[in-house]
Formats: sequence, structure tokens, C-alpha cells
Amino acid sequence: MVKRKKKITYKDSGVDIEKANKLISEIKSVVNTTRVKGSMDSIGGFGGFFDPAKAGNKNPLLIASTDGVGTKLKIAQLIGKHDTIGIDLVAMCVNDILCSGAQPLFFLDYYATGKLNKKVWKDVIKGIVTGCRQSECALLGGETAEMPGMYKFGEYDLAGFSVGSVDRKNVIDGKNVKEKDVILGIVSSGLHSNGYSLVRKIFSNKEIKENANIILKPTTIYVKPILHLINKLKAKAIANITGGGFYDNIPRVLSKTKKAIIYENSWPMQKIYKIILKKANVDKKELYRTFNMGIGMVMVLSKKDAEKAKKILKNKFKLGSWIIGEIAKGKQGVEIV
Repeated sequence: MVKRKKKITYKDSGVDIEKANKLISEIKSVVNTTRVKGSMDSIGGFGGFFDPAKAGNKNPLLIASTDGVGTKLKIAQLIGKHDTIGIDLVAMCVNDILCSGAQPLFFLDYYATGKLNKKVWKDVIKGIVTGCRQSECALLGGETAEMPGMYKFGEYDLAGFSVGSVDRKNVIDGKNVKEKDVILGIVSSGLHSNGYSLVRKIFSNKEIKENANIILKPTTIYVKPILHLINKLKAKAIANITGGGFYDNIPRVLSKTKKAIIYENSWPMQKIYKIILKKANVDKKELYRTFNMGIGMVMVLSKKDAEKAKKILKNKFKLGSWIIGEIAKGKQGVEIV
């Protein structure tokens, strides 16, 4: 008599489809709290629907962005805190979209892990929902992938995707930037989501845990204040200070004949950067290329509009801002003096 082999299921290989489907069903009510004008109930379908005609722009252009949170994930996994990393994920995408003057419309996420941990996954999604609410955009859908063998136990990876729209006549592209325009720097919440490979090299795991509240602080989402400002004032250019810091991001919104001069002592240094300077022998240029140095977003404005913007940011949004530099004639780039 031939002994029959036990039938192998997908679950035996480490992928539990039923568990993932159940979790998606459980989180649906929370996701639906992010719905905005134009979004449609499509969670669980093959794609997410959005009606751009209801979004408000008469002659819209769509703008899309995708990003992750880099090795900040390693910090979240080390500390065991996962309920804010989703905010970072949303922020990294929607803050980029803002630089063209666009309103984020919807967001999608990609979550991949070796074995799905229900609590961790729910915490991450709740953070994404919080980020979408702050951005006033809909969480339209996403992908949860269980991939045994791809990730170590307890590890996961994240990616985000966002689409926004802006009326053609209101696109902010830097073409109107002139010499003597000023650069307004808006305060960051700290490291945001860049420079964490260097942070993990400078700090021990013990030191990271001791400074967890500072190091893991979520990225500021600038959607509401920036959109309010561009409706009140004439923003000539906007740059999100992310990977590449000042040196790589500000030139992206300048012509080849304009440069930005940044005055490094024109805003207060945050605690985290004081700690980094104290602990590590890091060249100044390396700092400004790696970190945001306390400035999460910059706007190029006339001097008059910059003063108005500072008051609005302080009084309405409780955000600090400073005139940190100006535009001058010269080769496209940044000088920090």
C-alpha cells in the first residue's frame, strides 16, 4: 500500500491569506474616516476609485509621488513603536506634492513582511490613517504582502504612493523666482525621515532607545499651512528638505542662473542636532546634505510676503519660521554662510 503524502497548503509555506483578508476587513471602518470629496468606497477591490471632477480644480494637472521612510523603520522596529511610522510615510509623499502647489487627493500604501503581525500591521495602518487625515486626502487602498524568507522575523518594509492635483494656472515651478527674493524656512519636527543610516552609525542602540521620543518623532505634514499660504500669498518656489538636505533640494526649484544663499545662524538649532554635533565629528557640509537641520520646508517669496507668511504660520498653525536666506545671481546651487 502506497502511503499518501500530506497535501501542502500555501499557509504551510508561511502565507496566511485568510488572516490578511480578515485584517483588511477589520481596518476598513478606520480607513473610511479618510474619505474626501471624490473618493469612493473601494477598499478590497482590484483598484481604488477617485472622481477628480469632484476635487475642485477647473483645469487640473495631476501630480504623483512615491517614497518610503528609509532606515527609520529600523528605529521603529528596535524600539517596538509602530504607530507613528505611517505618518512619516504619508508625509514623505504629500510634502513633495505640495512643492508644485498641489492638493493631495489620495494615498496608497505597500506593506511587506515575512510573517504578518496583527498588532504591528494595525499600528502602522493607524499611523497612515492619521497622516491622511492631516493631509486631507483619502487612503484609497494598498497592498499587504506576506513573503516568508524575504525579511527577518519582526521586520517589515513600507512604501507610499500619492496623487494630487493643481489647477494649471496655479502650478508653482520656480520660474518667477528673482534676485533679492527671500527664503523662508519652516520649522521641522526634527530629523523627519532622512539621515537615519548616519544616526544609527553615530548612536548606539542604547542611546537610540534613551532618545526615542526625539529620534522617532514623526515628520511634519505641511499640507494645511502651505495650501493656506499659497491661497493668500504669491509663493514663487517651494522645496521639501528631505534626502540631500539643503544642497540637493533647494536647487531643484531654481533656474541655472540663480543660487540660494543660506545664513546658517538665522534659526535656532534643535536639540537633536546639538547632540549629533557633540557626539560625532561631522563636516558642516555633510550635515546640511544629510539632514534638514531643523528646517522641513522652504518657500521663496518676496520680502513683504515672507513677513506675512511668518505671522500666519505662527498665529494660525503654531509653526515657527524664519527668513533664512535670499536668492542671488550665480550658478545654480546653494551657499551656506
